Amino acid sequence: MSDKDKSILVEASKRSPRNEVARFILSDLDSAITLLNQSSPDGKKQRISKNVAQLFKSRVALYEGTWLKYFSGTAFVPKGPGWPGAAKSYNSNYAFPTGSIAGEIDYFLTQAMESAAAVADNVPLVSNTGIIESANNENPYFSMFGAVDMSSYGEVLLWRQYNQSLVTHNVPVYAQRGNYAVGLTRGLVESFLMSNGLPIYASGSGYAGDDYIADVRKNRDGRLQLFLKEPGQKNVLVNIGQGTHYTLIEPTPTVYDTDWERRYTTGYTIRKGISYDGLQTLNGQGFTGSITFRATEAYLNYMEACFEKNQNLDTKAQAYWRSLRTRAKVDQDFNATIAATQMEKEKKDWGAYSAGQFVSPTLYNIRRERRSELMAEGLRWMDLKRWRAMDQLITTADHFEGFKLWGPMKDWYKPEQLIYGATNDKSVVSDPARSEYLRPLEVRSNALSYTGVKFAMAHYLAPIAVEHFQLASDDGTAENSVIYQNPGWSLISGTAPTGL
Repeated sequence: MSDKDKSILVEASKRSPRNEVARFILSDLDSAITLLNQSSPDGKKQRISKNVAQLFKSRVALYEGTWLKYFSGTAFVPKGPGWPGAAKSYNSNYAFPTGSIAGEIDYFLTQAMESAAAVADNVPLVSNTGIIESANNENPYFSMFGAVDMSSYGEVLLWRQYNQSLVTHNVPVYAQRGNYAVGLTRGLVESFLMSNGLPIYASGSGYAGDDYIADVRKNRDGRLQLFLKEPGQKNVLVNIGQGTHYTLIEPTPTVYDTDWERRYTTGYTIRKGISYDGLQTLNGQGFTGSITFRATEAYLNYMEACFEKNQNLDTKAQAYWRSLRTRAKVDQDFNATIAATQMEKEKKDWGAYSAGQFVSPTLYNIRRERRSELMAEGLRWMDLKRWRAMDQLITTADHFEGFKLWGPMKDWYKPEQLIYGATNDKSVVSDPARSEYLRPLEVRSNALSYTGVKFAMAHYLAPIAVEHFQLASDDGTAENSVIYQNPGWSLISGTAPTGL
């Protein structure tokens, strides 16, 4: 690299404050929105469109607005106490474009609302008939996630097509088994409302308990009824016998299996994205589509941004929420849900917290709706970070739990299948003395997670690699780099974060 190239690289490596980066992204997306067609030019929703750019803009704006709000007063935001960017001369006189961090928060939340509404007002939700097992795919909402061609679903804005001859995957096989050893947690399953809109613990909810998976699904939010697998359900309805790795009938969860392709880690597994077509179960040869963006997120983004900005829900946000609940076959009265919510009983949901404290019941139920609707769609980690939803784990360990293995469901298994014991290297399930619920991360005492999981504040952001500091330095040393490290991380490779 020439000296000239080096100087260009060093200058370009200066870190703008995060809100300025977010503003730049929004500006880029505004240009895209101006230039893009309203709908995908190929007619198949495999090219980006104005709706896609607007939805993505709402996601970026909501992320930054809520991040600035919940990390305000910390080193994780520009001009906050201990912000490492302040040590760089190019940031020493930085001023927020709106004059304050509160102004920036308001700006981003407003942008999130406007761009989300542009999508939600124009793209209706697909219908949910409530049907689970149907050879004719009579439930658009259910079938949408496992369709070969997703272009006919109005809610889908952008999707990736697969082809049996060109590019394939193995999701259909995983969905008919144990989800490749990725299970649903007890906390997630219990967060779903009853169909009458009440939390499971509320008086009059009608909750049937969790002695059996069938009980868990009774009278629940339609999304849990659709997507939580239950032993005895059919997994293949067409082209039966034409695959190689199909699971015709859903078995009792094989929590003891050491084969990760067949193991049910928590006992609870999801059928979201399943295909009932036996042809999709040729191992590694699945070709169902994959959703990249769907309009439902715009409904959720608007609701959340509206409440975060105004501390109330306008008529548009209320209408969006009722639409989502109606589609989920949950009573429309979200105010009844809010009134029945007891935050202390929602503590297994990290989304119930921000900065180590419970949020309001209204905000929590907005977050609950988001969790229920976007389950297993890859957005949860981003949400937890921007909500600052893991501070409580800094001092208090949490324990991941699955289904109630040590209740009546233990009779599904032979004693020799449920080997346990903290020091037994053959153990495959957790000791009932620890909990009647399966704890997949606490099977043996030599596991780092045996006493529960904790969190370090620094992990809200990842560390920047030392190599980048060296490249963005006139003399090649990390210490003299124009880049600054994220809070809690050092310039020494392989070191753990410090406390904040």
